[in-house]
Amino acid sequence: MPSVTLTHTTSYRYHTAVSLGPHRLMLRPRETRDLSLTSFDLEISPEARIDWSHDVAGNAIATAQFDALAEALSIRSIAQVDLRAPVWPVFPIAAYAASYPFQYTIDDQTDLGNLVMPQYADDAGRLPHWVGAFVMGRPTDTLSLLKDISNGVTAQILYQSRETEGTQGPLETLDRGWGSCRDFAVLFAEAVRTLGFGARIVSGYLFNPSGDELGSADAGSTHAWVEVFVPGAGWISFDPTNRSFGSTNLIPVAVARRIEQVAPVSGSFHGRSGDVLAMEVRVDVRDS
Repeated sequence: MPSVTLTHTTSYRYHTAVSLGPHRLMLRPRETRDLSLTSFDLEISPEARIDWSHDVAGNAIATAQFDALAEALSIRSIAQVDLRAPVWPVFPIAAYAASYPFQYTIDDQTDLGNLVMPQYADDAGRLPHWVGAFVMGRPTDTLSLLKDISNGVTAQILYQSRETEGTQGPLETLDRGWGSCRDFAVLFAEAVRTLGFGARIVSGYLFNPSGDELGSADAGSTHAWVEVFVPGAGWISFDPTNRSFGSTNLIPVAVARRIEQVAPVSGSFHGRSGDVLAMEVRVDVRDS
């Protein structure tokens, strides 16, 4: 059972002292049956008041409030987690959902809500046409179908790390033929939603001890993947960037309907846009 230490540092420098607005922090890993959080510390300079809450998806949210003007802002989280997800997971999928297509129960359909609905405009129906090519028959094995779609993203789209903010829409990724892990996750989630699956975007970290997985720099970086709800098994992780499924080496922090909802650090300051001199993010993921 690997024990992993995560250090995530976000730093800003300003041209002059500015008044900092509230900052919303999603940095605390989510505890699951495959992950135990053994310690978590949050260090912020200048001093801030921290209020903790949970959002509608159960993510831990820290809201930092500042009183003093500042020429710099540093937000550093240090977490230690124990990982115990099996390398070869077996999912107890309910008999009625083992073959696609299937119908969610009324309660599941209601609770999944917009997680079943595509989130990007596609008036021409290009995405249903694209994902339809992976449906080998009706009925077809549910888990195999989801694996094929995840692998198909990687087979058809070239991975390219991108440091700039923002995420491509799924049709933009198909047109460009390349994308980052965020873009892969959005494309996969939208594709399976067009088939009626409930899917949510996951933001977190990739533990990469072998050094041969995509979506992680040498020291580490944030990573994005998708969870699909399959009755009986529950939420199953799919990482299209690495053609993998299950939670092995994945450390979730936040889940949401759209990727814009899971930014690790978001906030504001009162001043001019030119007052920002530099912004730097450093992530370190390693054995404890």
